[in-house]
Amino acid sequence: MSGGAGSVGGRSRQALVAVLMAAALVATACVSDSSDQASDESGKNAKTYAGLEGRYAHYDVVAYEGSEMNTMIISYGFTDLDRVDGELQAHESFCFSEARTDQPIKVGLSDAATQAIKPVPVAVTVTTEKGRTRLVRPATPTGIGVRLEDPANDPLPTDPTDPRIADDDHDGHPGVTSRIEVSPELIGEIYLARREIFAYDVDAQPDGTLTGVVRDRSEQLIIDASDPIFKVGGQWTQHPDLRKSPIILKPVSRSWDCERLRTERPTLFPPTPSVDY
Repeated sequence: MSGGAGSVGGRSRQALVAVLMAAALVATACVSDSSDQASDESGKNAKTYAGLEGRYAHYDVVAYEGSEMNTMIISYGFTDLDRVDGELQAHESFCFSEARTDQPIKVGLSDAATQAIKPVPVAVTVTTEKGRTRLVRPATPTGIGVRLEDPANDPLPTDPTDPRIADDDHDGHPGVTSRIEVSPELIGEIYLARREIFAYDVDAQPDGTLTGVVRDRSEQLIIDASDPIFKVGGQWTQHPDLRKSPIILKPVSRSWDCERLRTERPTLFPPTPSVDY
């Protein structure tokens, strides 16, 4: 990319560092051998899970803040809730994503990179209090663009030749690719190894929609870039006001796919938010 390093200085470089920070990119029970008690528990679960199983169109926002720039990542996909071995299990799959910043800088992941985010299915906790049903999905650390034996604890690799690095979006570059446009003259790509760590709490609404907030502790490293000027990094954190990181799950047919979700997105979910913090 011609003229890259020479065109960035001072605050522009600080803003570039900031955007690279946020480029993208989530109960114990007693058991008895009594068949009568097992039958009772099965009945309780059936009542607790009534109306919850099925496919949901998934919309979530994660609001990040930094010293130079604030960023929102908006993700779309599906959450499937199914009963597995007596528990209600959530299985997330993603389709496409958007990014918004409070600077004139564009960032984003391709659909292929977004679809490479594949959290493992996990049992959710379901409780009902004062007539309101709540689901809590715990965090399931998941490697993206990297293969980790222990996804929760293994450090992310920094060497693009590390054999654990995987081209998960199949574009010929290590890790997953994020495109960055700082200006018409300064456009490039960064290649990421990422650990996705998110959880959420949602409450059931009268129309069957599940709404709540996302808690995100994801982390990533820039393992390579299309130009050396983009090989900078930093830390970023989720905004402490979780109301800025909402999640909405809308019941849909099991036959829905990513193409149908993209078509129906305007009628299902709110307009794309702007960064107002």
